[in-house]
Amino acid sequence: MTTTLKPTTAARAAGHQPGPLALALRQGRLELTQFLRSRESVVFTMGFPIIMILIFAAVFDGEIAPGVSFPQYFITGMIAAGLMTVSFQNLGIWIPIERDRGVLKRYRGTPMPKWVYFAGKVIMVVVVGVIETALLLAVSVAAFDLQLPGTATKWLTFGWVSVLGITACTLCGIAISSLARTARSGSAVVTPVALILQFTSGVFFVFTQLPSWMQQVAALFPLKWMCQGLRSVFLPDTFAGQEPGGSYELGRVALVLAAWCVIGLLLCLGTFRWTTRRDG
Repeated sequence: MTTTLKPTTAARAAGHQPGPLALALRQGRLELTQFLRSRESVVFTMGFPIIMILIFAAVFDGEIAPGVSFPQYFITGMIAAGLMTVSFQNLGIWIPIERDRGVLKRYRGTPMPKWVYFAGKVIMVVVVGVIETALLLAVSVAAFDLQLPGTATKWLTFGWVSVLGITACTLCGIAISSLARTARSGSAVVTPVALILQFTSGVFFVFTQLPSWMQQVAALFPLKWMCQGLRSVFLPDTFAGQEPGGSYELGRVALVLAAWCVIGLLLCLGTFRWTTRRDG
C-alpha cells in the first residue's frame, strides 16, 4: 500500500510562482491597460503623427528629387518620430508622474524583481510602437500611394533600424526621466528636447537643406540616423546620392544606433531613481 504525501504549503506556493516570462507579460499587460486608459496619451501618441502627415503632405506636394515627392520623404521621418514619441517622450513624461505619486517607491518595496517594471515598459513601448507604425503605413499607402518595401532585404533593414532605434530611445527615455524634479516638470523637460530633435533631424524638413552646423549637431543623436535608415527602405536607391554622405550609410546607421543603446543603458544604470529627491 502506497502513501500519498501532501505537499507542504510552501511547496505549493513555490510551485505556483510565475516564471520570469509570465511576470514580464503580466506587467506589460498592466502597462498597456494604463496607457489605453489615458485618452490624452493615446490621442497624442497615435493621432499626432497621422495628423501631421495629413497636414504636411497636403501643403507640400512637390518633388524634392526625381521620383521622390515630399510626402514620401516626410512619411519616413514621421515613422521615426512616432517611434521616438512612443518610447523616449512617453517614458520621459510618465515615469516622473509614477515616481511623484509614490508608485515606484511601492514597487521597490515589493518582492517583485526590479527588472519586471522595466520589462513591462518595454513591452508597452513595443506593442504601441508596432500599432502606431502600422497605422502610419496604412494611412500613407491609402492616401499618398506610399510604396511598401518590395524586397526581403528592405524589410529586414526596416526591422533592425526600428528595433535599434526604439531600444535606444526607450533607454534614453528612462534615463531622462530622472531629470524631472516633479510630475509636472516631466513634459517641460522632455518635450522641448523631442521637438528640437525632430526639427533638426530631417523629420519636418529635407535634412540636406538644413544649415551644416545643425546637421552636425543632429548627427550626434539617434533620430537623424533612424530617419536615414528608414529612407533607405522607403525611398529609391537613386536618392542615396542626396544624403550628406552620398549614400544611406547603413553600416554607420547601425553603429550609431547600437552605440546609443549602450549609452542609454549606462545612463539608466547611473541615473535612475525610484524615489523623488525630497524622499531621499
